[in-house]
Amino acid sequence: MLLINDPQDAPAGPKAVAIGSFDGLHLGHQHLLRQAQAEAHKQHWPLLVYTFDPPSKVFTRGEGFLTDLGEKVELLRRLGVEIALVVPFTEAFARRSKEEFLDDLRRLEAQRIFVGADFRFGRGRAGGVADLERVAPTHTLPLLELGGLPVKSSRIRELLRAGQVEEARGLLGRPYTARGIVGEGDRLGRRLGFPTANLEVAPLKILPPGVFAVWVETPGGRCGGVANVGHRPTVGGQGLRFEVHLFGFSGDLYGQELLVEFWARLRGEKRFESLEALKAQLAQDAEAARRLLGL
Repeated sequence: MLLINDPQDAPAGPKAVAIGSFDGLHLGHQHLLRQAQAEAHKQHWPLLVYTFDPPSKVFTRGEGFLTDLGEKVELLRRLGVEIALVVPFTEAFARRSKEEFLDDLRRLEAQRIFVGADFRFGRGRAGGVADLERVAPTHTLPLLELGGLPVKSSRIRELLRAGQVEEARGLLGRPYTARGIVGEGDRLGRRLGFPTANLEVAPLKILPPGVFAVWVETPGGRCGGVANVGHRPTVGGQGLRFEVHLFGFSGDLYGQELLVEFWARLRGEKRFESLEALKAQLAQDAEAARRLLGL
């Protein structure tokens, strides 16, 4: 997949263009992209996805995002997108007029345009489908519904903030993931017999609160494990921590990047009366996680 940051860098020639924030690349987004791909293949054009980074300032009102840039690019690649135009969503970009946005599409030589039913663009959200039609025939797809409700990124964010990772997985079509760099911790887990990797993630990346059974992609392979996202009240922790205990792993992960798949929620975070009580609970969590992961 070709990754570009400016419409001027796009290859010449006609294209099908899908536009949106695509935060999470959930089942609704996937449905839209499949429709765009079908038309692109029929016409022997490449599919270009026009998206934005970061999405959080405007599209999530500062509430956090589901996919960071690396995750989004990898998901687009897996979905078979040929070209991804990822435009930095700066304050200057937010002030652009709808005509400037339409000029981008003309520069891209868009021959078919695909957007969701609620898509707006340009300063003050002034642009709509009628404006896009001035550039190329535009396909507006209604929002996909599951369980009688539309599949939307905002709905998934709400589920994750409540720790409901299984329900979020149903709307994403895959487990929710978070990438992080392993940093220094206080080594308490090691003293309790459950060493953990302390992960530092991108600012505003949504992390579901609680204790979870997880799969983890490490530089050395895939491991099952237990993740804790919380404030560690038993030891008077300060600030949110994202820690992962890996089953059967030994080695140094400091400075390495891990990708964590949230598979199932085990419990909420709680304060224990002693470290021994915490240690006993950690053993129960590990046993429950192994059972859920089939290990």
